[in-house]
Amino acid sequence: MDTALETQSLDEAKLNQFVGRMLGDMGATMNAALILVGDKLGLYKALAAAGPSDAAALAKRTGTAERYVREWLSAQAAAGYLGYDAASGKFRLDAEQAMVFANEASPVFLAGFFQIAAAAFRDEPKITEAFKTGRGVGWHEHDGCLFCGTERFFRTSYNHHLVPSWLPALDGVTDKLARGAAVADIGCGHGASTIVMAKAFPKSRFHGFDYHAPSIEAARQAAAEAGVGERVSFAVAPAKTYPGNSYDLVCFFDCLHDMGDPTGAAAHVKETLAPDGTWMIVEPFAHDRLDANLNPVGAIYYAASTMICTPASLSQEVGLALGAQAGEARLRSVVRDGGFTRFRRAAETPFNLVLEARP
Repeated sequence: MDTALETQSLDEAKLNQFVGRMLGDMGATMNAALILVGDKLGLYKALAAAGPSDAAALAKRTGTAERYVREWLSAQAAAGYLGYDAASGKFRLDAEQAMVFANEASPVFLAGFFQIAAAAFRDEPKITEAFKTGRGVGWHEHDGCLFCGTERFFRTSYNHHLVPSWLPALDGVTDKLARGAAVADIGCGHGASTIVMAKAFPKSRFHGFDYHAPSIEAARQAAAEAGVGERVSFAVAPAKTYPGNSYDLVCFFDCLHDMGDPTGAAAHVKETLAPDGTWMIVEPFAHDRLDANLNPVGAIYYAASTMICTPASLSQEVGLALGAQAGEARLRSVVRDGGFTRFRRAAETPFNLVLEARP
């Protein structure tokens, strides 16, 4: 044992408790790869549709090999992600588990998150090198799993919160959208948020902008498939130079903290807003103090910030590196430095802050 450790008095009960926690985390980490397998092969959806099944039945239903499916089912049951009945030898996906893994319309569908996690592992060598050099890693430099996973993970919140609660929390915005408004969605990615709004407000026109060209192509295809292509446009443009003016609403969904110069982006928003326009900023939920964020949500967001958000900002000009846990006070400072005089928290969820800024 290391000499430094030998001099410390160890609390054996605390050590055992911590090792026990690590065993749980190790199992979760290994099963994360199996969640990707189950999601890609449709194993969760098939099990949810069929009801209790053994490996042979599930393999036949999904066109997969029984021996692999048997091991996958056993691992998922050991992790508590599936149920198992010893008497019948059948596995099941309870209604609650199906909401998380099989139902993409569910408010708690999480399978997309594990694509983000997969990208984090694949990108680890780049981030490790960035630790040594201090240089950034741009969004576009990440593994492709990140882009699809981000769209699927955040789409859940947009589907269930954006139109029912977030937009109504803004002063007078839903009335404008219902009558017909011009909206810019900055950092739109694959266009999930843009399309959700376009479906809800057919009299308004929506313009999505993102600097990542492959994401813009994916957004255009998604809009066409959703039947809103005539009222939605997507173009490649960064946050500080996107085109247009007199927007009634400008939206930044989970992207302001990723920007190298968020203050510069704020100033450009102010220039492109109509005189009575609104800037909606949706950011990861965070308190203003580190100690208040030391919880399971903070663990997810600080890790994502280390692997994705902070490197993205450091790869750009200024490189302010707000991080995914910036907190309301720092965000307010950025917005006010960009020229806005009114700022308030309009709504929140356990995962998001919804902020409203006015000129």
